[in-house]
Amino acid sequence: MFEEGYYWAMNSTGWKKPSLDDPIQFIKGVGPKKALLLQKLQLTSIEDFLYFLPFRYEDRRELKTISSLMPGPFATFVAEVLNSGIIYMGRRKRVFEVIFQDETGTTRAKFFRFNETYMLEKFKTGEKLIVSGKPTVNKRSGLEIVHPDTERITGETANPMEMGQIVPVYHTTEGLHQKSMRSILNNVLEKYLPLVEEVIPENILRRHKFLSRSEAFHQAHFPPSEGPTAKDLDNFKTPAQKRLIFEELFLIQTGLAFKKKHAEDIKAGVKFKTRGNLIKRFIKLLPFQLTQAQKRVLAEIMEDLEKEQSMNRLIQGDVGSGKTIVALTALLTAVDNNTQAALMVPTEILAEQHYLNIRPFCEKLGVKLALVTGTLKGKERQIVYQDIESGKAQVIIGTHSLVQKEIQFNKLGLAVIDEQHRFGVLQREALGKKGANPHLLIMTATPIPRSLALTLYGDMDVSFLDEFPPGRQAIKTQVFYEKQQNKAYEIMESELKKGRQAFVVCPLIEESEVMDLKAAVTVFESIQERFPEFRACLIHGKLKKEERQEIMSRFLNKEIQILVSTTVIEVGIDIPNATVMIIEHAERFGLAQLHQLRGRVGRGKHASHCLLAAYFPVSDEGKARMKAMQNSRDGFEIAEEDLKIRGPGDFMGTRQSGLPVLKIANLIRDIKILDLARKEAFSLVDHDPHLKNPQNQPLKNAVQRLLGKHLPLMDII
Repeated sequence: MFEEGYYWAMNSTGWKKPSLDDPIQFIKGVGPKKALLLQKLQLTSIEDFLYFLPFRYEDRRELKTISSLMPGPFATFVAEVLNSGIIYMGRRKRVFEVIFQDETGTTRAKFFRFNETYMLEKFKTGEKLIVSGKPTVNKRSGLEIVHPDTERITGETANPMEMGQIVPVYHTTEGLHQKSMRSILNNVLEKYLPLVEEVIPENILRRHKFLSRSEAFHQAHFPPSEGPTAKDLDNFKTPAQKRLIFEELFLIQTGLAFKKKHAEDIKAGVKFKTRGNLIKRFIKLLPFQLTQAQKRVLAEIMEDLEKEQSMNRLIQGDVGSGKTIVALTALLTAVDNNTQAALMVPTEILAEQHYLNIRPFCEKLGVKLALVTGTLKGKERQIVYQDIESGKAQVIIGTHSLVQKEIQFNKLGLAVIDEQHRFGVLQREALGKKGANPHLLIMTATPIPRSLALTLYGDMDVSFLDEFPPGRQAIKTQVFYEKQQNKAYEIMESELKKGRQAFVVCPLIEESEVMDLKAAVTVFESIQERFPEFRACLIHGKLKKEERQEIMSRFLNKEIQILVSTTVIEVGIDIPNATVMIIEHAERFGLAQLHQLRGRVGRGKHASHCLLAAYFPVSDEGKARMKAMQNSRDGFEIAEEDLKIRGPGDFMGTRQSGLPVLKIANLIRDIKILDLARKEAFSLVDHDPHLKNPQNQPLKNAVQRLLGKHLPLMDII
């Protein structure tokens, strides 16, 4: 019945026409039990399987012999089990060892994670297997392979899917084996490839000589025996893989291009007059000259504010590049145009810091400033809310509390969002809906790699603050492991004796039985004991707002020399006299967070130190992060390294960005393809804004399918 175009759907009322949305349990070789296992790999539909590309490929066109194995290169050979069983390395460490032999010699394989019953059944003496892995040299036992992939040779193995071919290797889960995955994928391609519709317009396919979509899927899963090398396949450089990468990025960029174009069409905002009297007075109050970068970015902002459409701009600027002054200039421009301006930040302490920094300027300029945080209570909250609703409050600073229903703006003309990656896309949109299409300015001190910015913020205009104000000093970054950490505190003591101040940052407030991290309370007590001649204080998010403000004020006025803190001081705190930043358990912090914390020092005229105190065991990722901190102070270089270490799926909360997680493309590896996809997408939308051209209908459907739930305006495409 399937060959006639239909199959029996067990959970429906009868026969159903095949579709890429079909559940996987109806694929030949799956069934309900395997379907549950496949769900662990996020495979629930036929389309999921098509995009579930191999993560590695084995070249079985040239099988090795055991005697020809060399340390390093990945190799595949056929051998039989000579012996297998558990051995002990030390008193307690159990290892499952298999000795393989062929006509040329023997080699060993070791497994450190295993189920003994399963392994003894799998590696019976005399069993013939295909073995794949990277040989290494063990000083005691010679050449060996740790955790190789193995497959039993049966009558089925001799088919073209297995021998003499480049064989795909998929991510699996317990109970699913490579052979089973290949068989399922083969059945999927055989039955469903005819249903795969082309989504890239014909003229783009021809221009770049792309394979058809169905052929690309087929070759990506089961490469032809002649042509690509396993190395090219592993690096995703074959024509089939490049075509699928382009498609994924092209669909996203088309959605972003559509959003940008139509947001400009429908978001008629408040047209501002810029460089007014209030701004001129403000510039005269500044005790320093603006940098050329600040002037350039402000010119770009002012040009946006003078347009009929609402501004939608992202400012990227490294720690200490002067974003606050740029933001305040924009906020005051809104006030100059008789509208309100809001600044939303992720934490209460940062909101308070901005409030304290901005208040002196606002008082001198006669601008009414309001602070909104979750700690506002009773009558005080009622007064602040009334001031906002009446328009008496002209500049409003707050946390996510600003998007509460209870807060009604009188006339919101500009919304500035600081450290935007801390907010979900819905919170950002909620603030934008508080006014009649207010201008939107987003700022981040966490530099974003260009590839990620083009993907996350492709619908926005981007400005870069790439110049530091004069006088910013170099920061020497050093790593101290447990036996060396006394040196870190000696450096701090030396700076304190010069009249400088220091931060000591810890991950937790109190000791935890679960996590053996040094808690801020414990560190604070030990510092008080070690440095009795200096005043130390402890600050964290559980303190009341008034207490935190008092501590920060005393620290700023040099009444406190050592500030022990949790990560509440990660962003926004500006203490020019602080020259030492000690980060306890630095191995547990993310790279972007380490860079942010380091940015709290080196803000004055004195050379500064960032001292990373690390505790064993330190993961390879932890070592890579600390090495990156030592090697660079450039936020964009660090961001690129962070992206390499963490991957695009986790970098800066990408999963909360409002865009789907990439299935095939990699923003580190595929930047050139991303540039090409962006160019083609924006050109296409420019020529066909509503995708009405018949040849663009499949593309329109694909974009709606992929992004309809993620991007505003996609429902009117």
